[in-house]
Amino acid sequence: MAELLRSLQDSQLVARFQRRCGLFPAPDEGPRENGAGPAEGAARAPGLGHLPAAKREIGGGPPNGLRRAATPQAYVQKYIVKNYFYYCLFKFSAALGQEVFYITFLPFTHWNIDPYLSRRLVIIWVLVMYIGQVAKDILKWPRPSSPPVVKLEKRAIAEFGMPSTHAMAATAIAFTLLISTMDRYQYPFVLGLMMAMVFSTLVCLSRIYTGMHTVLDVLGGVLITAILIVLTYPAWTLIDCLDSASPLIPVCVIVVPFFLCYNYPVPDYYSPTRADTTTIVAAGAGVTIGCWINHFFQLVSKPADSLPVIQDIPPLTTMFILGLTKFTVGIVLILLVRQLVQNLSLQVLYSWFKVVTRNKEARRRLEIEVPYKFVTYTSVGICATTFVPMLHRFLGLP
Repeated sequence: MAELLRSLQDSQLVARFQRRCGLFPAPDEGPRENGAGPAEGAARAPGLGHLPAAKREIGGGPPNGLRRAATPQAYVQKYIVKNYFYYCLFKFSAALGQEVFYITFLPFTHWNIDPYLSRRLVIIWVLVMYIGQVAKDILKWPRPSSPPVVKLEKRAIAEFGMPSTHAMAATAIAFTLLISTMDRYQYPFVLGLMMAMVFSTLVCLSRIYTGMHTVLDVLGGVLITAILIVLTYPAWTLIDCLDSASPLIPVCVIVVPFFLCYNYPVPDYYSPTRADTTTIVAAGAGVTIGCWINHFFQLVSKPADSLPVIQDIPPLTTMFILGLTKFTVGIVLILLVRQLVQNLSLQVLYSWFKVVTRNKEARRRLEIEVPYKFVTYTSVGICATTFVPMLHRFLGLP
């Protein structure tokens, strides 16, 4: 078993997958495998250049022989693309696993499709992301070595690899969406299952293609998510009742997530993991509080458990324009709230801790980073679920 795990964590396995898909290091960027080099006339894709190598593995690895590092390697290669179909496919698939996709897809679902479905997706997303991010900083397994692997992304290099939170999020969203809608909407289950599998598979493969994760990282992320879905499924109905629960729910939803973020595992060096985790958890807390506010003040009516199929479907053009308008209005308001609350919270914290305002490094301090991120994105979550729908109604957008 240990031998199998080591082979799945091998960077050469990732490199071979990249070569099979037509992604090669530039000839002056490192050794070529099996004589692979730039084919005549091959196009050079935009590379990211060199970054200084970080510290390598530390001694005394885990007993099972799997690699563990104090810091991940921060070496990014220029590369050559020989198959643009795979390049475009996996770059697009990688974008489906980025936070940008979820902070657009989830609000769009809330405003245009089903707010109760959106809330469930948000909470499951927050759960798997928090567990995945914490697991990374506890296990401290490095990302694939470069070379031989070509790394197409720069930002996540400072983070550890195991498990792949992109794989976790994609699997969680796809199958939570499937399980939550199969009794609520009428559609062929096989079609929904295929779409969920295709979505999660593409995102998982994209993490290997981009050189950001080993096969073991991806499989570990999928397995952890599957276990979490099975364990939490009996409590999903409880999630739907949070808005009608005790008036103390908002207090718990603020205190517990903030405590978890503030006591996030201390890394050996700074990485954006803690900030990203706080952003995600705070947004989930804000969504939960916003739904509670809607129920407490009776701002929305709860739909039936099983929604009927609409017989007279509006023209697709009308639906598209309406959905795009609601989305645009919502995003503009969210961006305004985000900027306002972020600036205000930073000014208060800088003044409290007597920090020079221009010192951007101060944002990375625990006592500043976590509070300002948490306050900012809790406000964003409340705005998205409470104030944006109110603005939609005020503007006459159904």
